[in-house]
Amino acid sequence: MIHIALHFIVPLVIALVFFRSQWKAAFAIMMLTMVVDVDHLLADPVYDPGRCSIGFHPLHRLFIIPLYVLLCFFPKTRLAGLGLTVHMVLDSVDCQFTNGVWFQP
Repeated sequence: MIHIALHFIVPLVIALVFFRSQWKAAFAIMMLTMVVDVDHLLADPVYDPGRCSIGFHPLHRLFIIPLYVLLCFFPKTRLAGLGLTVHMVLDSVDCQFTNGVWFQP
């Protein structure tokens, strides 16, 4: 449950600290990046509390995560990149706490 809460809390803190004048828009854009979890619908079962999503789901694969980080460096895609990168970091931390690994090999 704390994992899911962090997906809302961390982007909110980032929006409030780094995008203070437009924090609502920044937070909304970062929240929209949660749509990346649509790839969980391709899994069977859709939800498995012991599964590490990093490296398992198509939009959580290791080769695509650097592209999310790259988006952070361009002004027009910065907020989407931040939202996606934060999401992947939080999922990876969850993998570490749940399974003792940073990603699904």
